[in-house]
Amino acid sequence: MKIIIPVAGEGRRLRPYTHTKPKPLLSVAGKPMIDHVMDKILPLKPTEVIFIIGHLKHRMEKHLRDKYPKVNLRFIEQREIIGTAGAIGLAREAFNEDVLIDFGDTIFDADLSVIKKCNDDGIIWGMQVEDYQRFGVMVTDGSSYLQKIVEKPKVPVSKLANIGLYYIKNTKLLEKGIDRELANRKEGQEAFLTGAFEYMV
Repeated sequence: MKIIIPVAGEGRRLRPYTHTKPKPLLSVAGKPMIDHVMDKILPLKPTEVIFIIGHLKHRMEKHLRDKYPKVNLRFIEQREIIGTAGAIGLAREAFNEDVLIDFGDTIFDADLSVIKKCNDDGIIWGMQVEDYQRFGVMVTDGSSYLQKIVEKPKVPVSKLANIGLYYIKNTKLLEKGIDRELANRKEGQEAFLTGAFEYMV
């Protein structure tokens, strides 16, 4: 399994702190956010961890290479910020294996052991929230299978928030979904990974 972590964003909502430091390097509970993420994923023994970098890319790469010298790391620069589908699409060479996609600015508490038992195309982790208007929320059927994702709904279609953690077993189907999102993207708009997931459904 390979792990893809997009960390190219500028972290505008956390300015001025992110003027000089990438958002994933901001400290939470005594260490950078990205270190918390790495602590969670490295026990999975990935064959490669791929970072999609952009804003202050050299600081991001230096921190990770210094901190994790024994981990097989790869860095891909996202020159044009066109959304999460565009970011993950840059790592399509990894789609020859199953992948775990983890947004590197989110500290999560999720049971990753379910990956070994997965017999479906993939897994999307979620969390029940009350302030559903702030999140992309997942609408599922009675068996917890995804039907659609609604971004920041005004009415409570669901309170199951998408936390930005995804395991994809059927990577070829994901690639087709990403390609469709990018092909349908209009000038000035972003292409979102959630649209690729809806294609997979």
